[in-house]
Amino acid sequence: MNFIELKSGLSVEGAKIKAYKSDVEGAGYFYLMAGVHGDEVEGVYVLQQLFEWLKKQDIELPMIVIPIQNVDGYRAGTRVNSNGVDLNRNFPTKSWSPVVRAAKYHPGTHALSEPENIYLLSLFKKYAPRLIFSLHSWKPMINYNGACKDIAELLAAHNHYITCDDIEGHPTPGSLGDYGPQEMNCPVLTFECPLLESGLGLNEIWEENRAGMQAMMVSDILKKHILN
Repeated sequence: MNFIELKSGLSVEGAKIKAYKSDVEGAGYFYLMAGVHGDEVEGVYVLQQLFEWLKKQDIELPMIVIPIQNVDGYRAGTRVNSNGVDLNRNFPTKSWSPVVRAAKYHPGTHALSEPENIYLLSLFKKYAPRLIFSLHSWKPMINYNGACKDIAELLAAHNHYITCDDIEGHPTPGSLGDYGPQEMNCPVLTFECPLLESGLGLNEIWEENRAGMQAMMVSDILKKHILN
């Protein structure tokens, strides 16, 4: 696949948020993204490996890749961005709330207050998403919001992670998982990689998920979501 680097966004500190588009045009795009939380290096690494693999494949899918959304947080090793905001609680959803449950979940002064999310939504406006695949790091699981259970089950058949459409006891107001289906009619898969604290190294986490993610990329199931 050939990818074209798009105009970068800018973080709170003015660092570039890089994004890439496949040279395949489409009415809707498959979004691959990681680093929403800057301290979740596992998800960032897995996406990096998947992206390098994709560059060597002959796959015809309209796609947008955002390797690291929270570039300031990634550099600092923090979940939040440089304003102390959790980008995954800052989307302009009906569920957004100004209540700060804990510092690491700070939703911002108002919905869509952060430049990182403003940039992401500008991409959504220009390149409409059909399916969003967002890599995180926490407990190994595949959380699906909207009509993408079939993709979650395809992945789980390889890595045996649990799949769920709701994480009980873990509310996520203002999250991308809420925003995608509610505001854009676009399903969102939140893929939670194991943490390094589990004893696995970065490459081991990738190898645990390589077969499933590669199978996903060439599957008729994914084509149905993106091309139909």
